[in-house]
Amino acid sequence: MARARSWTVWSALAMLWLALTGACALAADATVTATDGRVVGDDVRTRFVLDISAEVAINAFTLDDPYRVVVDLPEIDFQLPQNSGAAGRGLVERWRYGLFAAGRSRIVLDVTGPVKIDKAFVLSAIEGQPARLVLDLVKTTPAEFRDELQRQTLQRESANDAPVQKTDRLPEPLQKRDKPLFVIDPGHGGVDSGTISPAGVMEKDVVLAVAKELQERLEATGKLAVMLTRTDDHFLALNDRVRFARDHNADLFMSIHADSEHEGSVRGATVYTLSDRASDQDAAALAAKENASDILAGLDLEQSTDQVADILVDLTRRETRNFSQMFAGDLVGDLGSATRLIRNPRRAAGFRVLKAQDVPSILLEIGYLSNEQDEKLLTSQDWRDRVTEAIAQAVLRFFSQKYAATQ
Repeated sequence: MARARSWTVWSALAMLWLALTGACALAADATVTATDGRVVGDDVRTRFVLDISAEVAINAFTLDDPYRVVVDLPEIDFQLPQNSGAAGRGLVERWRYGLFAAGRSRIVLDVTGPVKIDKAFVLSAIEGQPARLVLDLVKTTPAEFRDELQRQTLQRESANDAPVQKTDRLPEPLQKRDKPLFVIDPGHGGVDSGTISPAGVMEKDVVLAVAKELQERLEATGKLAVMLTRTDDHFLALNDRVRFARDHNADLFMSIHADSEHEGSVRGATVYTLSDRASDQDAAALAAKENASDILAGLDLEQSTDQVADILVDLTRRETRNFSQMFAGDLVGDLGSATRLIRNPRRAAGFRVLKAQDVPSILLEIGYLSNEQDEKLLTSQDWRDRVTEAIAQAVLRFFSQKYAATQ
């Protein structure tokens, strides 16, 4: 009888332990949700408010060139009304949000000029009202703004002794590979949505869907290894996209985008290669826009110092550009039979994402989300099937030609 009672007690304790650990696991896995955001105030003092389901730790700081305010916080499930952040008020021109890295979200506010973060705090939920992230901004002078930037820099430098956690998701490089590797780069992601159509279709979602379908189609041939720089909705800096291709010794790299134009009549696909001098004004404008992706995500840009004056490097770069041109020509030919092309579909400009000196690289604009007809195509499964098949044929032909030329 005593043994039975002992067993009953131990069983009850075990069930209690399982219930408690299960509850803790659920609490740990629970994601904070953001349901609404707004900006109030004037051009002297402005407040940004975000309604959230629970309190979170935040870190707010400023950046210049251009003037921005950045708020870092744990991963948030943003369920905001459509077009949230498209328009601001007072000192805030507009704001954007999204996943920035593993377990981290970011909000970036474009401001009208130099501002000071007067207060940054989170209010607890009370009397039926949600918890709230509050950011108070006040107008300041350029000199005071620079002083604050310097103070922030000193704080970061003093914290450098602490372990630094990487903000990207780059996997380990492949050691051995018996197939050529094609790296597909879905543009934008996370806090950087890219183009948003009038109907709310986001470029980052469209290009990721196309990239995944193209990967599946090519892998089914058994002739290639295919990797994506991002497989979900997180941000990846331009240099990290290039580094991804180089770290994995990619044989070909393609960045996919879906552009916008003020003139809604512009539509069709375009293939771009790297050039120090843009082929036309439109190509130059697009390169400037795409190269600003890191700024949109709230990164503090530094000048690149990877320019190497070396004969072997120059020869490698020249050969890489030749292969890029060869693939661009094939791709335009195959795409022309599957979808509409823009006038003069072969173009070139100084895209940062194409600057891997030893990896043939192209940027494909698959259409214009600013055009109603293109938008319908970009979200059509039949169109995606045709286009990914055309791209796959061009990729396979490229590798057969490349290896024939190098043997």
